Amino acid sequence: MKTAGKTIDYYYSHQSPWTYMGHERFLKVAKAAGARVDFKPVDYGRIFPQSGGLPVNKRPPQRQAYRLIELKRWSEHLGAKLNLQPKYFPVDSNPAARLAIAVDRAGQDVGKFSAAIFRAIWAEEKNIADPDTLAKIADAEGLNGRKLLEASLAPEIQQIYDRYTDEAIKAQVFGAPWYVYKGEPFWGQDRLDMLERALKR
Repeated sequence: MKTAGKTIDYYYSHQSPWTYMGHERFLKVAKAAGARVDFKPVDYGRIFPQSGGLPVNKRPPQRQAYRLIELKRWSEHLGAKLNLQPKYFPVDSNPAARLAIAVDRAGQDVGKFSAAIFRAIWAEEKNIADPDTLAKIADAEGLNGRKLLEASLAPEIQQIYDRYTDEAIKAQVFGAPWYVYKGEPFWGQDRLDMLERALKR
């Protein structure tokens, strides 16, 4: 049951391993609180220049090295299957983001679909920039992959994607995952406990 007034804006990228590791837990937290989730995949390629962020491969070596340590540490802590250096990363995640928006607009379970996209890149060595791969992932989730893929190419889907990204920039988003509840931001899957407490207040 959804409770009026409990809405969480969820800004994310399928290219983020941190979002992958927090995704299922976040959905459980939201469901337990009776909160609605507004799924908003965004383009961090536009956000980083606004926020001082850098893509992984442009970060200093020591930051890249520590990132791998933390990813291994968290994946073991959570029991999450994770390829630390997947074959298809970095990857153009824009097609997957647009497809997720099309899935959402079609009234389908975008949370479940996004979980499959996360697994594809971070656990299954699949190329989420490839249209055929995306269609197959959607099909495996019981969706009409080809139809949704075609829908994702419509100008209005790109407009929604751009709007979500503009919203994120305005909301001072700089990382992923990013949750906003009642105007309060929470950055990172390691802040889910704090989000959960906020939902209970």
